[in-house]
Amino acid sequence: MNEKKLTEKLKLIEALFAGATTDGEKDAAFNALQRIRDRLNEIKKEDPPVEYKFSMADVWSRKLFLALLRRYDIKPYRYYRQRYTTVMAKIPKSFVDETLWPEFEALNKTLRQYIEEATNKIIGETIHSDSSDAEVIKQLE
Repeated sequence: MNEKKLTEKLKLIEALFAGATTDGEKDAAFNALQRIRDRLNEIKKEDPPVEYKFSMADVWSRKLFLALLRRYDIKPYRYYRQRYTTVMAKIPKSFVDETLWPEFEALNKTLRQYIEEATNKIIGETIHSDSSDAEVIKQLE
């Protein structure tokens, strides 16, 4: 997968979670974003925001999640002395369950796949063609 395909795939995932129904809507990233923001504002009226604590496994996932929060005008933060991998935010539960977390997981899966493919390609072309895991052997007694 190249960068152009990655970008297209990420936009399609966003359109899916925005509820896009036509090809034209899928191509209009601004409209998709605005629909999600509007839906979030409607949800806040019925389902008040609660504080969430998210723990990210790696820097790439964290960066993606922070960008997603900011895209929806949700302010991420963390408390003093919390780990760098911790992200706090006040969000309605239904928005987390129905939109934010499923969208993050889909985007994260796609991004991680791209990063893995790119890493394997670069290592294979520059360091050594065999980038498989180490062999598992029995421990000596």
